[in-house]
Amino acid sequence: MRALTWQGTGKVSVETVPDPKIQDPTDAIVRMTSTAICGSDLHLYDVLGMYLDKGDVLGHEPMGIVEEVGSEVTHIKPGDRVVIPFNISCGHCWMCSRGYYAQCETTQNKDQGKGASLFGYTKLYGQVPGGQAEYLRVPQAHFGPIKVPDDGRPDERYLFLSDVLTTSWQAVKWADVAPGETVLVTGLGPIGQMCARIARHLGATRVFAIDDVPERAAMARRHGIEVVANAEEVLDKTHGRGVDRVVEAVGMEAHGSPFQSAAIKTAGLLPDAIGRKVTETAGIDRMAALRTAFEAVRRAGTVSIIGVYGGNADPMPMMDLFDKGVTLRMGQAHVKHWVDDILPLLTGDDDPLGVDDLVTHRVPLEEAPGAYEMFKKKEDGCIKVVLKPFV
Repeated sequence: MRALTWQGTGKVSVETVPDPKIQDPTDAIVRMTSTAICGSDLHLYDVLGMYLDKGDVLGHEPMGIVEEVGSEVTHIKPGDRVVIPFNISCGHCWMCSRGYYAQCETTQNKDQGKGASLFGYTKLYGQVPGGQAEYLRVPQAHFGPIKVPDDGRPDERYLFLSDVLTTSWQAVKWADVAPGETVLVTGLGPIGQMCARIARHLGATRVFAIDDVPERAAMARRHGIEVVANAEEVLDKTHGRGVDRVVEAVGMEAHGSPFQSAAIKTAGLLPDAIGRKVTETAGIDRMAALRTAFEAVRRAGTVSIIGVYGGNADPMPMMDLFDKGVTLRMGQAHVKHWVDDILPLLTGDDDPLGVDDLVTHRVPLEEAPGAYEMFKKKEDGCIKVVLKPFV
């Protein structure tokens, strides 16, 4: 089969690799019909190469048609249309039984000190081949795959249950957004776009967002989001108090921290063993978006962090956070926990979350390397790319 593979820092290519096969009775094989590029994939592309091997298959936002299932997989069958959550969860361990699927103890990577395995995402998370390919082996398929209607709607109506929608829904829920409140979202990439729309859907009266990319700002404004320049403008529009809730949806890609930006790039170019040590022990994340979140939130407010951070010793303004009484929540999305809330919003004709207005580019899998560069550089108005393995 053909698959998008990591070949080195800043380099991916589409190669012919062995077809996946059923290995365990809880496996399934799914033929990919759509598979998206995520902002987190850019971390692998540019920064986290010390945790990858040449030839690793990337991608963790897939959906397709079931081709084959193992003997213990009964809730899906060949021919079913399914979305695959990015985290690989068993559904029955201590963590899964409490809805913490991203912390599944069956697939947990204890040797790395990390949580549940993820598709296409480094040795830290199981080094499981990802979904930017023609076919995907799905472990724990007795639980993970989400069956969606074969209703003639394009994949993009359901595809984002794999990550974008469920991640954004959790981020807003964990921010404790209530009807009548004000919300700020930092960053208007795909996750930020959906966080802002979900906040409005859940009753926020005003949703602000910060992003300086014109196409992203224009998309957000189409959905009633107030795009502002900085925390100072947020404070001005809230009479100096700040917003009730903030969702930080940028992470370590934030602009405005030249030293940390250089450190991230340098770590990605070091030999693997040294780069891993630097990443795991040094404060190399760009903190600009977090500082904006902390400045803009009101006293006794909540900041939900969904942007990905990699450094392990980053400075935090703890005195200010303690003084303001800010609640912090963060972490990988527990995808299956939120599906029952979201799926009914996708099956009607009204599209209340605006999922039909997110994808800006659909390209064949063979053109994925160019799509990575376009997405990274935000060229051609690129906000969300969906790859099509079979065209």
